[in-house]
Order: sequence, then structure tokens, then C-alpha cells
Amino acid sequence: MAIFLTEASKVIVQGMTGSEGQKHTTRMLAGGTTVVGGVNPRKAGTSVDFTVPGADAPVAVPVFGTVAEAVAATGADVSVIFVPPAHTKAAVLEAVDAGVPLVVIITEGVPVADTAEFFAAAQAKGVRLIGPNCPGLISPGKSNVGIIPADITGPGRIGLVSKSGTLTYQMMYELRDFGFSTAIGIGGDPIIGTTHIDALAAFEADPETAAIVMIGEIGGDAEERAAAFIAEHVTKPVVGYVAGFTAPEGKTMGHAGAIVSGSSGTAQAKKEALEAAGVKVGKTPSETAELMRQVLSA
Repeated sequence: MAIFLTEASKVIVQGMTGSEGQKHTTRMLAGGTTVVGGVNPRKAGTSVDFTVPGADAPVAVPVFGTVAEAVAATGADVSVIFVPPAHTKAAVLEAVDAGVPLVVIITEGVPVADTAEFFAAAQAKGVRLIGPNCPGLISPGKSNVGIIPADITGPGRIGLVSKSGTLTYQMMYELRDFGFSTAIGIGGDPIIGTTHIDALAAFEADPETAAIVMIGEIGGDAEERAAAFIAEHVTKPVVGYVAGFTAPEGKTMGHAGAIVSGSSGTAQAKKEALEAAGVKVGKTPSETAELMRQVLSA
């Protein structure tokens, strides 16, 4: 079992013909993802041949003029977006209008006003967004959508939700001997589609996820809200890590959402909120992984 993404998922790539799109489509195909099409109005009716390691012959993926055409022809139920920030809003709105149930937005630097607009449109249509400014998600051994390396870990019983891309990869690597049901990088922008709480609820409902790792970072109050949700609704063990314990006060670090004002949004405040909800919080990623080992070995 996995959340949001399974072996049955059919994926289209908006921006597949660009350099980033081609690179990561190759990697997704190599990871077993069923990529059924790309979208580029200027190259509709053509196809792109991907040389996939281990495949006997190049994999030809058709290019469609619109998302609606791609969905009609392939039955795609996931779109992943690799387009520049200026074109991201239009790409997301096109996928939402076409009724794609899951849209994964890798692009960073998307204007917050654009995100607010397409987030509202997605909510109105019941479309799940992941991102923007995220690495995507992977259900190891089943499907991989985005830029997460597919070979870090295998399938297992840990669910992972993280604001940070690189910490997603590190945690997957540190716990690779246990494996993951699904790992999701939700992104660190001020407005994102899928939140910690959304992922926690899905992992709680997934019978094959036994325990959850949640990675947050300084700034905002998402982790505090997640802690309140865990206290009320999550029965599975959760371990956590909050990036930014060594960040100087009042400094904006990395992600656009990591803005601390006063004592709210600090790593210590988030750690205390999570611990009050029964979450074991590590001071480093490695310590967090060790806490999960103890949970799964008990």
C-alpha cells in the first residue's frame, strides 16, 4: 500500500521536452514509473525516445498539445510539472481544469500570488497539489514522480513527510534497511498544496504504514498545527526533526516559508509542541533516524 501514488498511477509530464523534464522523465521511467505522455503545444503529435538503463530499447513517450488531450488519450491521473516559474500558474490551471486528481509542482520560485490562485482553483475542483518548490513523492518499488532518486531505499513500512528535499533524501538513506511506504516532499513555500497534516492523515489511514517521520523547519506554524493534529488524530508512532536549530535569530533561511518572528516559528518552539503531542524529536537527522529505529525494533 502507499498514499497518493501507486503502481497503477499513470503520469504525464508538463515540460517533458525541456532539459529538466527529459532528465527527470528518464529517471522516473528507470524507477518504474508509468509515464504515459508529455505536454507541449508546439510538439504535439511527436514522441520523445528515452534511453532507460536496463531497457532493451528506447522508450517512446508521446507528446500531446494539451493536458486534456493527454488525459483523454491515456487515462493519466497524475501530472508532474517541470516548467519555468512564469509559466507554472498556467500549467497548473490547465491540469486542474482537465481534472487530473494529483498535480505535482517541482518548480521553485513560483510567485506566491500565482500559487494562491491555482491552489484555490485546485481546492474548488477537488484536485490534490503537491508543491510547488518540492522534490515530489515516491512510493518505492511502485512509482516515483518528481526528482527524488529512486535507488536510495526500497519499499517498507515507514511514511515520510518533509518540507526539505535534501533531508528527505538523507532520511530515506538512513532508514533504507527498513524502507518506506511513501515519502513526500511537500515544499517550503509560504503556500503549498499538500500539508504535513494532509500527509499525516493519509499515513494514519494507510494499513501498511506502521510509523511516520515528519521533517519540518523553522518559520511559520505548520509544525505546531501538525502537532495539534497528531495529538487528536494520529495513533501511529511519529518521530520528528525540525531543521534550523542553529539558525541565527531573526534570519530567513533557505526556503521562502522559513521566516522566524520573535519566538514563534523557532526550532525550539516547534520541538516543544511536537514533544507535547507525544512525538519523539531528534536534534539531528541521524538522531531522528535512530529514534525511528528504536520504534520499529521495539
